[in-house]
Amino acid sequence: MRAFIAIDLPETLRAALRRQQATFRTVCPDGRWTRPEGIHLTLKFLGEISDQQVTLATNALNDLKPFEAFSTEVKGFGFFPNPRRPRVFWAGVVMPPNMVVLAEQVEHAMDKLGFGREDRPFTPHLTLARFKVPQPQPALQSHLERLGEISLGSFEVSEFFLFESKLSPQGAEYCKVARFPR
Repeated sequence: MRAFIAIDLPETLRAALRRQQATFRTVCPDGRWTRPEGIHLTLKFLGEISDQQVTLATNALNDLKPFEAFSTEVKGFGFFPNPRRPRVFWAGVVMPPNMVVLAEQVEHAMDKLGFGREDRPFTPHLTLARFKVPQPQPALQSHLERLGEISLGSFEVSEFFLFESKLSPQGAEYCKVARFPR
């Protein structure tokens, strides 16, 4: 199965993202916009894994030292890798110290199972859209400049999940495989 480890979002935040995406879509209709119900905060992408690896990953995540619950905020927007050649348009997530600790624990546990460390530092974000052709999006950038760095709200994190990602022509569908409370 195709899998990743992520923090799920509360419905109030999904509603705020849905409203914001609708506005962005009017100024940038050519993006492939993610479905709000599927937006999540990825801690680690695992890729295609076997049933045995699912068991190993679940056991390793269950063995993590309990993390302290934390509050975080969805604030600001940006592009990966950059605004000149965007592939991804995202909403930013403030990274409190406890999120750093959790992300590092997950990364370390999965590295020990052979999933390899990420080359880039952890940058918490919520993917809102993807672009097939990495070219500037001037209308979207202009809209962002007028909007400024707004907050879409805060939420408490006291658990994370191992998700399965099922790809289909209508987009990816996500299913929670295992829950890891603090």
